[in-house]
Amino acid sequence: MNITASMTLKLIPESLRSQPVFLCIDDTMVPKFGKKFDNVSLLFDHAAHSGSNYLNGHCFVSLMLCVPVWRKQRIVYLAVPLGYRMWNKELSKLRLAASMIRQVMPVFLSQKNVIVLCDSWYAKKDLVCVVDEYADLDIICNARYDSVIYDLAPQPTGKKGRPAKHGNRLSPDNDFTLSDEKVGEYYIGARRVLTNLFGQREVYAYVTASEKMKGSRRLFFSTIFPHQLQIFCAWQEKAPLNQTRSNRMEFIPMLCYCFRWNIEVSYYEQKTFWSLCSYMVRSQKGIEMLVNLINVAYCAMKILPYQEEEFSKYRGESVQEFRFALSMQIRQQIFYANLLRNIETGIKSSAYIKVLQRLVKQYCGCFNKL
Repeated sequence: MNITASMTLKLIPESLRSQPVFLCIDDTMVPKFGKKFDNVSLLFDHAAHSGSNYLNGHCFVSLMLCVPVWRKQRIVYLAVPLGYRMWNKELSKLRLAASMIRQVMPVFLSQKNVIVLCDSWYAKKDLVCVVDEYADLDIICNARYDSVIYDLAPQPTGKKGRPAKHGNRLSPDNDFTLSDEKVGEYYIGARRVLTNLFGQREVYAYVTASEKMKGSRRLFFSTIFPHQLQIFCAWQEKAPLNQTRSNRMEFIPMLCYCFRWNIEVSYYEQKTFWSLCSYMVRSQKGIEMLVNLINVAYCAMKILPYQEEEFSKYRGESVQEFRFALSMQIRQQIFYANLLRNIETGIKSSAYIKVLQRLVKQYCGCFNKL
């Protein structure tokens, strides 16, 4: 994980060194029909499409790194999954994710802003406590809508007694003023708050709604404030981040949350095209080694077009397209190597020479006609 993270950070151009990098945390289910695998169990899958929300299989917690790179004079975030760890009920998924973040953080000593992105399931104290351990680490997370949030503590009045630790309790429905127009696909409201999740640390709370006066709302927290986040919005490839005007600057942390979707795309690609679910090894150690070996191959295909200029045309292509092109070149090399190895005698070589001469004459004749 650390080596992959280090190689990925080296892809950031010098002009983008001040830009934030993102660590995405999530877990994914792998169904298995057998019951003799280590740690196989009945798992609840909220995204299942098989008619039942329960499946027999494994749960893997994974960590993904997103770094800024140039592509056609635009900034895109290259998403590279760093590794997988199997959940085995001895350690909660929250603590497992926190340990993975602690493992890779020494690689980011030179980075100004490292931001963890996670959904509401991981927005709990066992994970968010990691943010307080590193000066350059922050988190932007979706949160439960019923999370307790308070207004900032009022100024001391000078009267006797202990000053209030926080203000009145706030409601996401009534105490957030939504933007006059949609930012991307949502109306967004923002304000500084205190919440039990982060103790006495002030955080930015965001409320999003697809309809301004009705419909469901979602709640997000950000430990990094807009003025602390240096990001080149105008050069971003995709909206709405590249459409941020001065009146939308306070929404930048909320807009950065969209980079978390990259980890879902990675799950889909690895499961569909990279045989991530096809392992037949039974031990936990063997399964983790095989799954992470597949992930290393996947990462190599993501990184190589940015490392080697001769593959630069594949930077905008899917990982599968580049893998197919590379495999075709390898097959040709193997074919030519076997061809040369089999030309052992003068009789065989003379036959090959005659065939090549005939082909040359044929192509020359076609060229003269043109």
